[in-house]
Amino acid sequence: MPKILLIDDDPTFCLMLSTFLKRQHYEVKTAYTANEGLKLLKAEPFELVLTDFRLPDKNGLELLEQIRVLTTEVPVILMTHYADIRTAVKAIKMGAFEYLAKPINPDETLLTIKKALSRNTRSGEVSESTIPMRSSFSFVKGASPQSLQLEEYIALIAPTSMSVIIEGESGTGKEYVARKIHQSSKRHNKPFVAIDCGALSKELAGSELFGHVKGSFTGAMADKEGQFEAANGGTLFLDEIGNLSYEIQVKLLRAIQERKVKKIGSNTDLDVDVRIIAATNEDLVQAVSRGEFREDLYHRLNEFKINIAPLRERHADILIFAEFFLEVANHELERHVHDFDAAVTVALERYSWPGNLRELKNVVKRAVLLAKGAEITLEDLPPEIAYHIPEPTTIVAQPDATRVAPVTDLRSATERSEKELILDMLERVKYNKSKAARLLNIDRKTLYNKMRQYNIDA
Repeated sequence: MPKILLIDDDPTFCLMLSTFLKRQHYEVKTAYTANEGLKLLKAEPFELVLTDFRLPDKNGLELLEQIRVLTTEVPVILMTHYADIRTAVKAIKMGAFEYLAKPINPDETLLTIKKALSRNTRSGEVSESTIPMRSSFSFVKGASPQSLQLEEYIALIAPTSMSVIIEGESGTGKEYVARKIHQSSKRHNKPFVAIDCGALSKELAGSELFGHVKGSFTGAMADKEGQFEAANGGTLFLDEIGNLSYEIQVKLLRAIQERKVKKIGSNTDLDVDVRIIAATNEDLVQAVSRGEFREDLYHRLNEFKINIAPLRERHADILIFAEFFLEVANHELERHVHDFDAAVTVALERYSWPGNLRELKNVVKRAVLLAKGAEITLEDLPPEIAYHIPEPTTIVAQPDATRVAPVTDLRSATERSEKELILDMLERVKYNKSKAARLLNIDRKTLYNKMRQYNIDA
C-alpha cells in the first residue's frame, strides 16, 4: 500500500483528504507544519509528499529545498491557491512533480498522485526536474476568473458524451481545451483526431471525413479510411467548422445523428461511435442567420458551448503562460534562460496580445533564442511589445469623498476576485447554494463560510 505524507495546517482539510485517499487504498500520515513533516520524512519512508504551499513555519520553496536534501527520490506535489501559481511553477523547476490548485478536485488529485507514483516506480527515481507540461499534451491552468470558469465547464462536460462547441478568437487554445475534455472523459484511452476544416477543399472534405473506396473518383488509387472511422470510440475535433461546405454539413449531420458514415463510392454504411467537439472563431449564430451554416446542424452540435476569453481579458494568466512557454522554449531550443527581468514582465502584462496565446508563445520562444544571458530583457522582445503604449482609457471623475483608492495589497486583490467569482456564480444559478458550491468545486460549508467572510447576502 503506497504511503503518502500529507502536510497542511488545516485539520479539517487534512481529515477530508486523508479519508478520501485511504478509501483509495493509500496509507496517509499527516503533519500540520513543515518541520513536523520533515521529522516524519526522516523517521520513516514515504512514496509521495503532498504539501500545501503556505505553511505556518515555511513556504513551499523552503520545504521543497529541505526535502531534496533528505531525498531526491520521493515526488512532491504542491497544493496552492491561484494567487501563488507563478511561485508554484518555480517550485516545479526546483524539482516538484506537479502543483494542484485549491480548492482541489478529488479526481484530478487522484490522477496526479497515480502519475507521480507510477513515474517514480517506473524509473526507480524521481523524474528529471522539468515541468510535466512537456509531454505530448499539456493543459496549463490559468488564474483568472475566466480560466476558473473554463476549468469548471471542462470538469462538468468531460464525463458526458455531449457534443461541444468551443468559441474563441484565433490563438486562444481551442484545441487544447478539446484535448483536455477528451483526456478527462471516459474515451481518454481511445483516439483523439483533429481536423482543420479550414484547410479542407470542397472536393476533398468528404473523402477526408468519411473516406472513399478505390476508383470512386479520379486519383482514388486505394481505399482510404475517413477521420470518423479513425476516431471510432474516441473524439473527433472539427476546428473552424464554419468553413465546411453546405453539402458536407448535410453529410456531417447524418453521420452525427445516425452514427453511421458511408465512404465515397461505397454502398454500405459503417457504424461509428464518435464524440464531436467543434471549434470556431466566428459567431455560428450569425452564420446561421446568414444562411451559411445549417441551423439543424448547429443545434445538434450545440449541446454545450464554451467561450474562451481572449488573453487581453485574462490579465492574471499572462505571466503564468509566459513562464510555461519559457520552459517549453528552453527544452526545444536547448537553452537555459531562467526568468524575465522586471521590465519584461511589465511589458508582457501591458501588451494587448491580439494573437492571444499563440502570439505569446512565439514571442517568448523568439526571446529565448535571442537572450544573451540567464534573463530575458526588453532588447529580446519585438519593439511593438517592449515599448507598447496602451490605449488611453476614459476615467469618470469622482468626488474626492467617494474616490476609491487603488488596491495594492495582494491579499485584498485575491479576496476581491474570489468574492466576485462567488457572486457571479450565485447569480447564474439563481442563488441555489448547493449548485453553486458544486460548480465552484467546494462543499456547502465552505461556501457558507466564504459568504459570511465577504458579507454576501443570500
